[in-house]
Amino acid sequence: MSTMKFSDLRILPRRPRETKEKVGAVGHDPVPATVNPSHAVEGSPKTVPGRFKHKLKIPQILGFVQSPPSPKPIVESNPPQTEVVLDFVENLKENRLVEACQQLLLREDQLFGQETMTLEGLGQVCNEDDKDTLQKDYETLLLHLWMAVHTTFSSTPSGEHLEILRSAVETITLLEEKDQQWEGRPEGSSEAPVWRPHQCRRTYDTLLERIVESQMRNAAVEEDNIRVSSVDNLSTSMKREVCRMGKRLKENVLWVARDMRDCYPPDFDVCNLYVRLYHQKFSARLTELARSGLDVDDCNYLLCWVNNYYPNDILKHKDLEGHINIESLGTLLSEKDLTTLEEQYLLQKESKVRTWFSKALSKEEDGWLSGKSPELIDRYCFCPLAIDVIQAVDGAMREARTILASDAKAQRILCQLDSFLISYKRSLEEFVKGRRENTQAVMKANLVSIEQFRDFIVRREESIPEEIKTSSMSTLADLRDFGYGYFTGPIHEELRVQYRRLWTQAWFTGGQMVLDDLLGTLDRHMQQFTDLKPICMEELLGRLHMEMMVEYVKRMMKRKMRLKDKEQQEAAAKLLADDSSKLSTYFTEAGSKIIWLSEVLPKIAEVVKLQDPGSIQLEIVTLARDFPDLSWRQILALLSLKANLSTADVRSIKESLDVNRSTVTSNTNPPFFSKVPAGTIWYMPS
Repeated sequence: MSTMKFSDLRILPRRPRETKEKVGAVGHDPVPATVNPSHAVEGSPKTVPGRFKHKLKIPQILGFVQSPPSPKPIVESNPPQTEVVLDFVENLKENRLVEACQQLLLREDQLFGQETMTLEGLGQVCNEDDKDTLQKDYETLLLHLWMAVHTTFSSTPSGEHLEILRSAVETITLLEEKDQQWEGRPEGSSEAPVWRPHQCRRTYDTLLERIVESQMRNAAVEEDNIRVSSVDNLSTSMKREVCRMGKRLKENVLWVARDMRDCYPPDFDVCNLYVRLYHQKFSARLTELARSGLDVDDCNYLLCWVNNYYPNDILKHKDLEGHINIESLGTLLSEKDLTTLEEQYLLQKESKVRTWFSKALSKEEDGWLSGKSPELIDRYCFCPLAIDVIQAVDGAMREARTILASDAKAQRILCQLDSFLISYKRSLEEFVKGRRENTQAVMKANLVSIEQFRDFIVRREESIPEEIKTSSMSTLADLRDFGYGYFTGPIHEELRVQYRRLWTQAWFTGGQMVLDDLLGTLDRHMQQFTDLKPICMEELLGRLHMEMMVEYVKRMMKRKMRLKDKEQQEAAAKLLADDSSKLSTYFTEAGSKIIWLSEVLPKIAEVVKLQDPGSIQLEIVTLARDFPDLSWRQILALLSLKANLSTADVRSIKESLDVNRSTVTSNTNPPFFSKVPAGTIWYMPS
């Protein structure tokens, strides 16, 4: 710690000594009087031990009779012990600053109060030496005062140091109160002493600021071989400098809060004062470093201090709680400087994440192209790509949240995931074109990764910005359609011949077990998925269930079959119900979770079976309530199956639907009929 220089401290101006000629010009007392002013001022070279004694000879006045002297008191043989009263110099030597100050204040009151009691001009003559001496003693007191403050703040204080500081603070308070008394004196009063005001609080604040500046400067330039354990592993000089300054700041502000705070009255607000001074010095140095063109590593470290270590580990320390006003401090860096560093950090982090993604995907592509089958975990095909990528994203976002202290800013890294998913889909498409022997196994393994990516986004749905979420989910939907479509496409291609037999005369007469054959073919295909992970198997079955139901209803609405009478319509309705039962049973037992699909065909069968136009009208409204995506064109295609339904009946059904549809509350069923193309329209209201 550097030695304190007091050349910068405020030195009191000397009071000019008035000449005897100037004093004589004021006039003299016509009655001679002998003045014997004593210079018994404590602490001055002219001090005489004991009380002040100013002897003034009083002229003989007619009628004035001097009282006889009082008899001397009888002295006891064992007098009581009296307290030893120290003079000014002795008090200073003992660091009794308050007592020394009180002695000077008493002398000041006596000296300047004397001018109003003495004859005009005479008091000034007799008090000039006393005033000079008092001014010198004040200078000596202030020197000891500032030395006490400097010593306490510049070293590790002991109990004795704190007691001296407490005395110094009380002395400052006394001197400030005296300044205020002089400033508040009535107009026309005698002129204040030249040393007033002392302005000790201002000098104290200036001194403290210089001490803090010196401490932070010394911490910043310490040699690297003078290290503490927390600095040992830091790789650059900038990191070590910032760490040393931050450590010094933390140690000192906690020391003030724990030990020194009780030495001050509340109006000093010492904790806020001290923290503010350190904050300003630390901020100034970090601003210089931020504008010096930092490399990536130093930039990250500086942001950690600004956004994390300083606000959380220091300002929110439990020992400072309730003693400092954090909001009044502001940030260590301006918004412009902070934004520049954060943008530098995010750009390099995004670049690093893209590199991780590219390497992970390249590694997987090499495995695909090598012809090897993917590894099996628990007897299911597995691909580690999603785990590797998600861990990279999670790690990057955790780091970004810590360094930037912002979830919103960290979410920007997720944008790189959407770009990666597009590249991932493109790579799978290119690989599938090669038709290698391991293609099917590789696609099964990658379905696992695709589901893991989707689960990652869905679980963070509430925290992800809407734009990023929408884009990522859209890309994932395309990726899932491609992945599962690779397996469902060939299955539907083989089933296409059997689909054509639905809603034909052969199907209606029961001469061919169309649906049984269709499900038999499907079951044969499903045997190849024993090594597909259950979560993917469930999704695959759900897609097949939906696609087969859509194909069934499409064939029903597309055919030009006309059910002429009640018997035919009831027979067709029974076939619909039977087919619905078979489809639902098969897919439910296989593992499909789309239970609501089992409601579609029975509701359609009810419309086909009913004969009364009013009942049909009510059933159509119910069907539209349960499936809001049902269009009027599809309703017409369904009604066209009933040959005995007139155009007027159809018109009445439409009018009823138009009236009631606006009041129908949509249920929770996902879209179904929007996937079904409308058939040929036979009835159009005229």
